[in-house]
Formats: sequence, structure tokens, C-alpha cells
Amino acid sequence: MQGSGFKSVRPFRSGYFGASIKVQPGYTAGVITAFYLSNNEAHPGFHDEVDIEFLGTTFGKPYTLQTNVYIRGSGDGRIIGREMKFHLWFDPTQDFHHYAILWSPKEIIFLVDDVPIRRYPRKSGATFPLRPMWLYGSIWDASSWATEDGKYKADYKYQPFVAKYSNFKASGCSAYAPRWCHPVSASPYRSGGLTRQQDRAMRWVQRYLMVYNYCQDPKRDHSLTPECWG
Repeated sequence: MQGSGFKSVRPFRSGYFGASIKVQPGYTAGVITAFYLSNNEAHPGFHDEVDIEFLGTTFGKPYTLQTNVYIRGSGDGRIIGREMKFHLWFDPTQDFHHYAILWSPKEIIFLVDDVPIRRYPRKSGATFPLRPMWLYGSIWDASSWATEDGKYKADYKYQPFVAKYSNFKASGCSAYAPRWCHPVSASPYRSGGLTRQQDRAMRWVQRYLMVYNYCQDPKRDHSLTPECWG
């Protein structure tokens, strides 16, 4: 499987990026459906990336939605992923649902149907993506790790594997916009952050539907993830 994908014409330095996505039912182990920001083509081996990824699944098991943030590191032996994984409160194979990344200079918020599921604040320039990124969508074979850490592989007797995207949203400041371009925000506060209602919804999702948090993984070297310290 070689996969398929699309890419935005322009790079952005902040913005709201969303798409309605419907993923394939049945056996999709090893197959990733992704919607993400990246500057890998501009900075190979030292890139930034912000991911929403459906990890393929086996019969009778729910899809896992993975969110991830990479900062200046891939392919150089220092890959530091910041993964949080969730089960959803609906079946993503039955209908289109909207998945979005809100990237501002102060924070990254991941949303599903306008419900925030994760907030990644800017603690320092070393742990936050600041360089322009392009918007991508793709479906591809990641059998080595995608489904239960690679336990289940892609099985091509179930092909074709199809992901459907619609209702694209990409608004914000492109890399070519004036420096005074005002970044979009989900917050009514000048300092950023979520409203009380948004924060309550996110805490509910993280309490009942989150199945992995890199900050709580004892096998991780947390000297490399200072945003987990407090």
C-alpha cells in the first residue's frame, strides 16, 4: 500500500484547520487515516507536526483517535512524540464528524464536533511549534505500530481502504500574511485558554474516554517533556 493524500497550497503560521471525516468500518488494522499540520518538506529530519490520526482497528473493537505533537525532531534518533489517545463517544464509521486543530501562538486545541478534547499550551519555544506548517490529509500503511503497537498488521484481503473527507476549513494567518495578522482563537480571554464550559467538556472527555496520556507513561523519559512537569 502506497497510500494517498492531499496538501494545502499555502503554509500557515497559525489558524483553525478542520475537516469532516468518515472512516472505514471492519478490519482496518495497520491503516492510518490522518489530518495534520507539518513542515517536514521544509525541514526534513528536524520538523514540527501536529496530528489527528485514526489508528486502524480489528473487528469488534472501537477506533482509537490519536492526537500528537512533534517539535523539531524526527528521523534523527530523538523522536519525542506527545501522544494522547481517545475512544470517541460515537462510531466514526457511521457518519461524518468534524475534527479540528486550532493552532495559535499560545496554544493548540484539538476538537471533535466543536468539543475540545485536548489543550496543549505553549510553555516555551522549545516545546511548541512556531515555524509555518502545511495542512495535510492522508491514508497509509503503518503496520509496524498503528494497531496495538503493531500487533495487528494491514491485511489486503480487506482492501480497498477508504477514508472520506469533506467540509474543509482552513482559516488563519498564512506564512505570507502581514505580521499583524490576528490569529484565530477559541477563547474569549486575551491570555487564551478555554471557557468554563469548554474546560468542563474537555475534562469529561479526558476522564472517561482518554486511553493513553504520554505524561502519565512511566516508560517515557520525562526530562524530554517539561510540559508534563506541572
